[in-house]
Formats: sequence, structure tokens, C-alpha cells
Amino acid sequence: MSSTSQKHRAFVAEPMGEKPVMALAGIGEVLGKRLEERGFDKAYVVLGQFLLLRKDEELFRDWLKDVCGANAKQQSDCFSCLKEWCDSFL
Repeated sequence: MSSTSQKHRAFVAEPMGEKPVMALAGIGEVLGKRLEERGFDKAYVVLGQFLLLRKDEELFRDWLKDVCGANAKQQSDCFSCLKEWCDSFL
């Protein structure tokens, strides 16, 4: 199993609620600001996009790259975080 960050483990450990977008693994201050500027200010709004893309890794990663310039590791971290959250809570 791949290792996950503290941020990832904290995120997937509980319901999402009103967590800010920067609570997502892979999303730091710079990407978070870019996402907020495009209306993705909460983690659940990014989750909505993830679900609209049918939890498809390639589509989600492409979207994240296009919308905020996330690199491959950031894309992967964010995808894994949302996927695991969905596996636990949906």
C-alpha cells in the first residue's frame, strides 16, 4: 500500500463538512488560492467535480491540472484522498 500523508489520513478519517479546499491532500496554499478563485473554495465542491467526472482518475487529474496547474504528484495525492474518502463515506 502506498504511504499517505498526515493531511490525507486526517481528511479521510471523518466526514467532509465545510472543510476548506486546502484540507485536501495535494492542495497547498498556491493551488488552493487558484481553486478558490474559480469557485472551488470548499473540499466538497472539488468532491462534486470528482463525482461529475465519475471518479475517473485520468479525467480528474486532467481537470485539476487545467483548473489550478497541479503537478503529477499533487494530482495523484488529491485523487487518492478523494477516492479513499468516497470509499469510506459513500
